[in-house]
Amino acid sequence: MIKSVKHMTTNQLSVFLLSFGLLPFTFLNAQQAPETMSLNDAVAIALKNNRDIQVAELDEKIARARYQQTSAIFLPQAAISYSALTTNNPLNAFGFKLQQRTITQNDFNPDQLNHPSATSDFSAKLEVQQPLINPDLIWQRKAAKNEAELYEYKKIRTREYLEFQVKNAYHQLQLAAEAGDVLEEALNTARAIHTFTGNRLKQGLLQKSDLLNVKVTVSAIESDLASAKSGIRNASDLLSLLLNKPLGVVYRTEKLQQNAPIASKDESLQVPSGRADLLAMQKAIEASGNGIKSTRLSWLPKLNAFGNYQLNDQTFAGSGATSWLAGIQLSWNIFSGNKTRNLVNQQKLERNKLVVQFDAQKEQAQMELDKTYRDLSDSMFKTEQAKAAVEHAAEALRILKNRYEQGLANTTDVLAAQTQLSQQKLSLVQATFLSNIAAERLHFLTSSANK
Repeated sequence: MIKSVKHMTTNQLSVFLLSFGLLPFTFLNAQQAPETMSLNDAVAIALKNNRDIQVAELDEKIARARYQQTSAIFLPQAAISYSALTTNNPLNAFGFKLQQRTITQNDFNPDQLNHPSATSDFSAKLEVQQPLINPDLIWQRKAAKNEAELYEYKKIRTREYLEFQVKNAYHQLQLAAEAGDVLEEALNTARAIHTFTGNRLKQGLLQKSDLLNVKVTVSAIESDLASAKSGIRNASDLLSLLLNKPLGVVYRTEKLQQNAPIASKDESLQVPSGRADLLAMQKAIEASGNGIKSTRLSWLPKLNAFGNYQLNDQTFAGSGATSWLAGIQLSWNIFSGNKTRNLVNQQKLERNKLVVQFDAQKEQAQMELDKTYRDLSDSMFKTEQAKAAVEHAAEALRILKNRYEQGLANTTDVLAAQTQLSQQKLSLVQATFLSNIAAERLHFLTSSANK
């Protein structure tokens, strides 16, 4: 991929920078006042303010509220009502008087029974119901608890993923800052060569073409820096979005450094069974199983108690007569047109689908983990190689600059050496960045909720 140093022009250097995605994120306008942001602060702010976290927390609270609603299968239910009625219906009119305990001998007169006058009844009633034995509702409650636990694990995984996203965005800003420093250093060196070449041209020791080559290099680097000013704002906006902060803020990050690897080269990593997303899937399977049990038990008899206390009077707010009623009801839905059996079959298929998805998710997670570990190993190796290459390129540039100042090397050689040094420094920055990203992803893929 790397061409011969003597044949690498400034335009090829720009292509190299673009290939690594560096130019859109480099260089910060010196007139701005960037906000200093550490990695730990960025993660803390995101976990506190990010909307995805807020949504995940609300989902968990909603699931908890649904679970709390199922406590009604153990607790009594009570209701109070007040009714005001009037009628001349013979049956109802006589019934009102019975409830009011106001029946007299005259009320049995056939003519009075058949043609009653308008009769009013004001009734206050307290009704109480007490669930006793409802096996299907017990398993529904267990399924609701599984669902609440599912959303709890989803919230944990959302927090872990957000932390991973913030770290990635932060490392991109670090990459931008380091790349900007490399380009600034290259620009300073190119300008120094331009000044030296101009002086030698005045002395008649160099040709004008040498000075023009240097000017091309200086102009190209200045153009790269100028076009990159808006890029770092875009990267800062991405971080602001994750932090739920106003857009337009430019951040100054910590210096890019290689993170310590999580695992040694000989260690074989496995996806932890306690990873939050896998635990959430397990809870979904458990909830589905409890739902099947609830449906199966819905055909069993149900036993519930009930009672009421009632006040009746001919006048509003009166309490001339009181009565109560209490009882126990045993109900059994012995046939529902095969609805229960078909519903169980449907729920079984849905549970089997979840099991298949769970197995596929575990396999995919292990594949991602293996790939990430290989990426980490490769990037660590590239980092060490790039460090050595930077040292060699820097020494080569130093020697060529000395020879150039003595008139023993031409301008093209010096510019090529400077291009090579910038390229190797950018390679080192890129390798360090990729190493950190791989380490962060490895941590994300191996995180466990059972800590």
